[in-house]
Amino acid sequence: MADSQSSAPLRAHADAPASGVIHVRTRHTANFTVLSNRLAQRAGSAVTVGVAAYVLSLPDGASIRIDALCAHFKEGRARISAALNELEAEGWLERRVERGPGGRIVTRTFVYDAPGGAEREARHPAEVPAAREVEPKPEPEPKPGPGPGTAPDPRAAAVLGSLRHRDRRLVLSERETATLAPAVAEWLDRGVGPHEIAEALTSGLPNPIDRRPARLLAYRLAALRPPVPADAPTPTRPIPFQDCDGCDRPLRAPRPGRCRDCRREAADPAPLAA
Repeated sequence: MADSQSSAPLRAHADAPASGVIHVRTRHTANFTVLSNRLAQRAGSAVTVGVAAYVLSLPDGASIRIDALCAHFKEGRARISAALNELEAEGWLERRVERGPGGRIVTRTFVYDAPGGAEREARHPAEVPAAREVEPKPEPEPKPGPGPGTAPDPRAAAVLGSLRHRDRRLVLSERETATLAPAVAEWLDRGVGPHEIAEALTSGLPNPIDRRPARLLAYRLAALRPPVPADAPTPTRPIPFQDCDGCDRPLRAPRPGRCRDCRREAADPAPLAA
């Protein structure tokens, strides 16, 4: 039986440490990933470091959705999701909700091999992202919704009610639902489907959310409002009311003037008495 072969050196170098790890280096010219010691030696969860190393090794365009990561790792959705949130909080990963071709809402994920705005600017000045949309400051207050007793659009209410199934933090009160419903209805009227709206409102949320989620949802609904479809009919304004210059009768007319009866009387005056 042949002896097993090993690539490890038979003896340690004279200057090798007496204990602990001894590196056996191999020069890589292909199929390798540069990983900073700051990330590789990160204290805390080994899952977070493993997910980061795997994501950094993927080519541009590869999916890193939780389902795709769970298909690769043995850990469950909760641990994978927690790892992504930790990487985002530390600046290794950034998820942006943007409008793609044809007005479709998409989530783009940017992965950095070194976190921090200063480091990004030094390496890629043209690629420094703007302030993150997921935690806007200041946030505008939600616009007043329908008055008391006015039921919100049922389509919009259904979309808002579904958000808590995607993120348990997005539980809205009845008043908040009524306030946000008109903006959601506007998205629906502009051709955006319920699933796309929910994706735009829940992708890349900050962790934690330190205020009522309705304010953050109101910001996204306003900032990402879709354009009016090119084939949408142009709204027409109703003809305004005017007061007749002859008899003060109200009538619809584009400009001030006389009503039909006063114009007829002016054109055909009564005959003079004999």
